[in-house]
Amino acid sequence: MHILFACPHHDPDAWVPRLAAAMPGCRISVWDPDGPPSGADVALVWRPPAELFKHETGLTTLFNLGAGVDALLKMPEIPSHVRIVRLEDAGMAVQMAEYALYALLRVSRDFEAFDHAQARQHWDTREGSRPADWPVGVLGLGQVGLRVAQTLAGFGYPVAGWSRSPRDVPGVESFAGVAALPAFLARTRFLVNVLPLTPDTVGILNRDTLSRLLPGAHLVNVGRGEHLVEDDLVQMLEEGEIAGATLDVFHTEPLPRDHPFWHDARVHVTPHIAARTLRDESIAQIAGKVAQLQRGEAISGVVERSRGY
Repeated sequence: MHILFACPHHDPDAWVPRLAAAMPGCRISVWDPDGPPSGADVALVWRPPAELFKHETGLTTLFNLGAGVDALLKMPEIPSHVRIVRLEDAGMAVQMAEYALYALLRVSRDFEAFDHAQARQHWDTREGSRPADWPVGVLGLGQVGLRVAQTLAGFGYPVAGWSRSPRDVPGVESFAGVAALPAFLARTRFLVNVLPLTPDTVGILNRDTLSRLLPGAHLVNVGRGEHLVEDDLVQMLEEGEIAGATLDVFHTEPLPRDHPFWHDARVHVTPHIAARTLRDESIAQIAGKVAQLQRGEAISGVVERSRGY
Protein backbone atom coordinates (compact mmCIF):
# COMPACT_ATOMS: atom_id res chain seq x y z
CA MET A 1 0.00 0.00 0.00
CA HIS A 2 1.26 3.48 -0.90
CA ILE A 3 0.70 6.09 1.83
CA LEU A 4 1.11 9.78 1.11
CA PHE A 5 2.02 12.22 3.88
CA ALA A 6 0.18 15.40 2.89
CA CYS A 7 0.32 17.65 5.94
CA PRO A 8 1.85 21.03 5.05
CA HIS A 9 1.64 22.10 8.70
CA HIS A 10 3.61 19.11 10.04
CA ASP A 11 7.33 18.43 9.66
CA PRO A 12 7.62 15.31 7.47
CA ASP A 13 11.06 14.52 8.94
CA ALA A 14 9.39 14.02 12.31
CA TRP A 15 6.68 11.74 10.90
CA VAL A 16 7.84 9.80 7.85
CA PRO A 17 10.63 7.71 9.47
CA ARG A 18 8.27 6.70 12.28
CA LEU A 19 5.50 5.88 9.81
CA ALA A 20 7.91 3.73 7.79
CA ALA A 21 9.04 1.88 10.93
CA ALA A 22 5.44 1.23 12.00
CA MET A 23 4.34 0.06 8.53
CA PRO A 24 7.35 -1.72 6.99
CA GLY A 25 5.25 -3.26 4.23
CA CYS A 26 4.02 0.11 2.95
CA ARG A 27 5.60 2.72 0.76
CA ILE A 28 5.61 6.14 2.48
CA SER A 29 6.12 9.32 0.47
CA VAL A 30 5.68 13.05 0.98
CA TRP A 31 3.29 14.95 -1.25
CA ASP A 32 5.03 17.17 -3.79
CA PRO A 33 2.58 19.61 -5.39
CA ASP A 34 5.08 20.31 -8.16
CA GLY A 35 5.80 16.69 -8.97
CA PRO A 36 3.78 14.08 -10.86
CA PRO A 37 0.86 12.32 -9.15
CA SER A 38 2.17 9.78 -6.65
CA GLY A 39 -0.44 7.11 -7.29
CA ALA A 40 -1.02 6.77 -3.54
CA ASP A 41 -4.01 4.87 -2.18
CA VAL A 42 -4.04 6.50 1.26
CA ALA A 43 -3.19 10.00 2.44
CA LEU A 44 -2.48 11.36 5.90
CA VAL A 45 -3.84 14.89 6.00
CA TRP A 46 -4.35 17.89 8.22
CA ARG A 47 -5.79 21.07 6.70
CA PRO A 48 -4.82 19.93 3.20
CA PRO A 49 -4.94 22.33 0.25
CA ALA A 50 -7.69 21.75 -2.29
CA GLU A 51 -5.18 21.05 -5.06
CA LEU A 52 -4.17 17.81 -3.32
CA PHE A 53 -7.39 16.15 -4.43
CA LYS A 54 -7.13 17.43 -7.99
CA HIS A 55 -3.56 16.18 -8.14
CA GLU A 56 -3.95 12.81 -6.37
CA THR A 57 -6.99 11.26 -8.02
CA GLY A 58 -6.22 7.70 -6.94
CA LEU A 59 -6.84 8.25 -3.24
CA THR A 60 -9.40 5.98 -1.61
CA THR A 61 -8.83 6.76 2.08
CA LEU A 62 -7.89 9.84 4.11
CA PHE A 63 -6.61 9.63 7.67
CA ASN A 64 -7.18 12.96 9.38
CA LEU A 65 -4.46 13.79 11.94
CA GLY A 66 -7.00 15.08 14.42
CA ALA A 67 -10.40 14.25 15.87
CA GLY A 68 -12.36 17.04 14.15
CA VAL A 69 -13.16 16.46 10.48
CA ASP A 70 -15.42 19.48 9.87
CA ALA A 71 -12.81 21.22 7.70
CA LEU A 72 -12.53 18.19 5.41
CA LEU A 73 -16.30 17.87 5.10
CA LYS A 74 -16.45 21.44 3.81
CA MET A 75 -14.15 20.61 0.89
CA PRO A 76 -16.12 19.83 -2.29
CA GLU A 77 -12.87 18.71 -3.94
CA ILE A 78 -12.89 15.45 -1.95
CA PRO A 79 -14.79 12.85 -4.02
CA SER A 80 -17.73 11.20 -2.30
CA HIS A 81 -16.19 7.73 -2.66
CA VAL A 82 -13.10 8.68 -0.63
CA ARG A 83 -13.29 7.31 2.90
CA ILE A 84 -12.46 9.81 5.67
CA VAL A 85 -11.12 8.32 8.91
CA ARG A 86 -10.78 10.34 12.10
CA LEU A 87 -8.38 9.68 14.93
CA GLU A 88 -10.13 7.97 17.81
CA ASP A 89 -8.66 9.36 21.00
CA ALA A 90 -4.93 8.73 20.25
CA GLY A 91 -4.10 10.42 23.55
CA MET A 92 -6.40 13.40 23.04
CA ALA A 93 -9.22 12.38 25.39
CA VAL A 94 -7.01 12.44 28.49
CA GLN A 95 -5.68 15.86 27.48
CA MET A 96 -9.23 17.18 27.15
CA ALA A 97 -10.09 15.74 30.55
CA GLU A 98 -7.03 17.40 32.09
CA TYR A 99 -7.99 20.73 30.54
CA ALA A 100 -11.59 20.51 31.77
CA LEU A 101 -10.45 19.49 35.25
CA TYR A 102 -7.98 22.37 35.37
CA ALA A 103 -10.72 24.84 34.42
CA LEU A 104 -13.17 23.33 36.91
CA LEU A 105 -10.74 23.40 39.83
CA ARG A 106 -9.68 26.92 38.90
CA VAL A 107 -13.21 28.26 39.36
CA SER A 108 -14.72 25.88 41.91
CA ARG A 109 -11.74 26.11 44.29
CA ASP A 110 -11.38 29.91 43.81
CA PHE A 111 -7.79 29.62 42.61
CA GLU A 112 -8.25 32.59 40.30
CA ALA A 113 -9.43 34.70 43.25
CA PHE A 114 -6.39 33.65 45.26
CA ASP A 115 -4.15 34.72 42.36
CA HIS A 116 -5.73 38.17 42.48
CA ALA A 117 -5.37 38.23 46.27
CA GLN A 118 -1.66 37.44 46.00
CA ALA A 119 -1.19 40.29 43.53
CA ARG A 120 -2.69 42.61 46.21
CA GLN A 121 -0.75 40.90 49.04
CA HIS A 122 -4.11 40.08 50.61
CA TRP A 123 -4.52 37.01 52.84
CA ASP A 124 -7.90 35.82 51.55
CA THR A 125 -9.49 33.30 53.93
CA ARG A 126 -12.76 32.78 52.06
CA GLU A 127 -14.75 29.68 52.98
CA GLY A 128 -14.88 28.19 49.49
CA SER A 129 -17.43 25.87 47.93
CA ARG A 130 -18.16 22.15 47.67
CA PRO A 131 -18.19 19.96 44.55
CA ALA A 132 -21.96 19.69 44.97
CA ASP A 133 -22.17 23.45 44.36
CA TRP A 134 -20.74 22.94 40.85
CA PRO A 135 -22.90 20.50 38.88
CA VAL A 136 -21.08 19.76 35.63
CA GLY A 137 -22.66 19.27 32.22
CA VAL A 138 -20.72 17.76 29.31
CA LEU A 139 -22.11 18.48 25.85
CA GLY A 140 -21.16 15.47 23.73
CA LEU A 141 -20.56 11.94 24.95
CA GLY A 142 -18.29 10.51 22.29
CA GLN A 143 -14.94 9.05 23.30
CA VAL A 144 -13.60 12.43 24.40
CA GLY A 145 -16.79 13.48 26.20
CA LEU A 146 -16.98 10.17 28.04
CA ARG A 147 -13.43 10.57 29.34
CA VAL A 148 -14.13 14.16 30.42
CA ALA A 149 -17.39 13.24 32.17
CA GLN A 150 -15.95 10.22 33.98
CA THR A 151 -12.83 12.12 35.06
CA LEU A 152 -14.77 15.00 36.60
CA ALA A 153 -17.23 12.62 38.24
CA GLY A 154 -14.26 10.83 39.78
CA PHE A 155 -13.44 14.00 41.71
CA GLY A 156 -16.87 14.03 43.35
CA TYR A 157 -18.62 16.57 41.13
CA PRO A 158 -22.19 15.78 40.07
CA VAL A 159 -21.86 15.22 36.31
CA ALA A 160 -24.42 14.90 33.54
CA GLY A 161 -23.86 14.38 29.84
CA TRP A 162 -25.95 15.31 26.82
CA SER A 163 -25.77 13.47 23.52
CA ARG A 164 -27.75 12.92 20.37
CA SER A 165 -28.75 9.40 21.43
CA PRO A 166 -28.97 7.86 24.94
CA ARG A 167 -25.74 6.72 26.61
CA ASP A 168 -25.38 4.62 29.74
CA VAL A 169 -22.36 5.93 31.63
CA PRO A 170 -21.80 4.78 35.23
CA GLY A 171 -21.75 7.74 37.59
CA VAL A 172 -22.98 10.19 34.94
CA GLU A 173 -26.58 11.30 34.49
CA SER A 174 -27.60 10.99 30.85
CA PHE A 175 -29.72 13.36 28.77
CA ALA A 176 -30.40 12.65 25.10
CA GLY A 177 -32.04 14.43 22.21
CA VAL A 178 -33.07 18.01 21.53
CA ALA A 179 -36.08 17.80 23.85
CA ALA A 180 -33.83 16.98 26.83
CA LEU A 181 -31.38 19.85 26.26
CA PRO A 182 -33.25 22.49 28.38
CA ALA A 183 -33.42 20.17 31.41
CA PHE A 184 -29.73 19.30 31.00
CA LEU A 185 -28.76 22.98 30.95
CA ALA A 186 -31.04 23.89 33.87
CA ARG A 187 -29.11 21.57 36.25
CA THR A 188 -25.67 22.69 35.04
CA ARG A 189 -23.38 25.34 36.46
CA PHE A 190 -20.16 24.29 34.73
CA LEU A 191 -20.71 23.53 31.05
CA VAL A 192 -18.05 21.75 28.96
CA ASN A 193 -18.60 21.60 25.20
CA VAL A 194 -16.87 18.77 23.31
CA LEU A 195 -19.42 18.33 20.53
CA PRO A 196 -18.35 17.73 16.93
CA LEU A 197 -19.12 20.58 14.56
CA THR A 198 -22.12 19.76 12.37
CA PRO A 199 -24.86 21.89 10.81
CA ASP A 200 -27.00 21.05 13.87
CA THR A 201 -24.39 22.20 16.39
CA VAL A 202 -23.21 25.45 14.79
CA GLY A 203 -24.08 28.25 17.22
CA ILE A 204 -25.41 25.88 19.88
CA LEU A 205 -23.72 27.98 22.58
CA ASN A 206 -25.85 31.10 22.35
CA ARG A 207 -27.86 33.43 24.56
CA ASP A 208 -30.85 31.09 24.63
CA THR A 209 -28.89 28.02 25.72
CA LEU A 210 -26.43 29.76 28.04
CA SER A 211 -29.21 31.69 29.82
CA ARG A 212 -30.70 28.35 30.92
CA LEU A 213 -27.65 27.50 33.03
CA LEU A 214 -27.63 27.87 36.81
CA PRO A 215 -26.63 31.27 38.26
CA GLY A 216 -22.88 31.90 38.39
CA ALA A 217 -22.27 29.55 35.46
CA HIS A 218 -18.94 29.00 33.72
CA LEU A 219 -18.50 27.86 30.11
CA VAL A 220 -15.64 25.75 28.75
CA ASN A 221 -15.44 25.44 24.97
CA VAL A 222 -12.96 22.90 23.60
CA GLY A 223 -15.10 21.87 20.64
CA ARG A 224 -14.97 24.35 17.78
CA GLY A 225 -15.11 28.12 17.69
CA GLU A 226 -18.23 27.98 15.51
CA HIS A 227 -20.15 26.34 18.36
CA LEU A 228 -20.15 29.66 20.24
CA VAL A 229 -21.96 32.84 19.30
CA GLU A 230 -19.17 35.06 20.58
CA ASP A 231 -21.19 38.30 20.64
CA ASP A 232 -23.82 36.64 22.83
CA LEU A 233 -21.18 35.59 25.36
CA VAL A 234 -19.62 39.06 25.40
CA GLN A 235 -22.99 40.65 26.16
CA MET A 236 -23.90 38.05 28.78
CA LEU A 237 -20.61 38.63 30.58
CA GLU A 238 -21.18 42.39 30.53
CA GLU A 239 -24.71 41.93 31.89
CA GLY A 240 -23.67 39.45 34.56
CA GLU A 241 -25.74 36.61 33.11
CA ILE A 242 -22.75 34.28 33.10
CA ALA A 243 -19.79 34.37 35.47
CA GLY A 244 -16.94 33.39 33.19
CA ALA A 245 -15.56 31.24 30.42
CA THR A 246 -12.50 29.18 29.53
CA LEU A 247 -12.11 29.20 25.76
CA ASP A 248 -9.64 27.22 23.66
CA VAL A 249 -11.24 27.60 20.21
CA PHE A 250 -12.48 30.63 18.32
CA HIS A 251 -14.13 31.72 15.07
CA THR A 252 -10.86 33.35 13.99
CA GLU A 253 -7.54 31.84 15.02
CA PRO A 254 -5.22 33.30 16.13
CA LEU A 255 -7.69 35.38 18.13
CA PRO A 256 -7.54 38.99 16.82
CA ARG A 257 -5.63 41.32 19.11
CA ASP A 258 -8.62 43.65 19.48
CA HIS A 259 -11.08 40.91 20.44
CA PRO A 260 -12.84 41.63 23.76
CA PHE A 261 -12.04 38.16 25.10
CA TRP A 262 -8.39 39.21 25.48
CA HIS A 263 -9.31 42.08 27.79
CA ASP A 264 -12.01 40.48 29.96
CA ALA A 265 -10.62 39.09 33.22
CA ARG A 266 -13.59 36.69 33.41
CA VAL A 267 -12.44 34.95 30.22
CA HIS A 268 -9.47 32.59 30.24
CA VAL A 269 -8.03 32.26 26.71
CA THR A 270 -5.79 29.44 25.52
CA PRO A 271 -4.50 29.05 21.93
CA HIS A 272 -6.21 25.83 20.76
CA ILE A 273 -4.01 23.60 22.90
CA ALA A 274 -6.58 21.63 24.94
CA ALA A 275 -5.58 18.46 23.08
CA ARG A 276 -2.64 18.18 20.74
CA THR A 277 -2.10 15.38 18.24
CA LEU A 278 0.34 12.95 19.85
CA ARG A 279 2.58 11.62 17.08
CA ASP A 280 3.48 8.14 18.36
CA GLU A 281 -0.05 7.33 19.53
CA SER A 282 -1.50 8.56 16.22
CA ILE A 283 0.96 6.53 14.15
CA ALA A 284 0.22 3.38 16.14
CA GLN A 285 -3.50 3.82 15.55
CA ILE A 286 -3.08 4.54 11.84
CA ALA A 287 -0.73 1.58 11.39
CA GLY A 288 -3.26 -0.73 13.02
CA LYS A 289 -6.05 0.44 10.75
CA VAL A 290 -3.90 0.24 7.63
CA ALA A 291 -3.13 -3.38 8.53
CA GLN A 292 -6.87 -4.03 8.86
CA LEU A 293 -7.50 -2.49 5.45
CA GLN A 294 -4.79 -4.65 3.92
CA ARG A 295 -6.53 -7.71 5.35
CA GLY A 296 -9.85 -6.55 3.90
CA GLU A 297 -11.33 -5.86 7.33
CA ALA A 298 -13.66 -3.02 8.32
CA ILE A 299 -12.14 -0.27 10.44
CA SER A 300 -13.60 2.02 13.08
CA GLY A 301 -13.50 5.81 12.99
CA VAL A 302 -14.91 6.11 9.46
CA VAL A 303 -16.82 9.37 9.17
CA GLU A 304 -20.48 9.31 8.23
CA ARG A 305 -20.66 12.38 6.03
CA SER A 306 -24.42 12.78 6.51
CA ARG A 307 -23.92 13.08 10.28
CA GLY A 308 -20.77 15.16 10.12
CA TYR A 309 -18.63 12.87 12.29
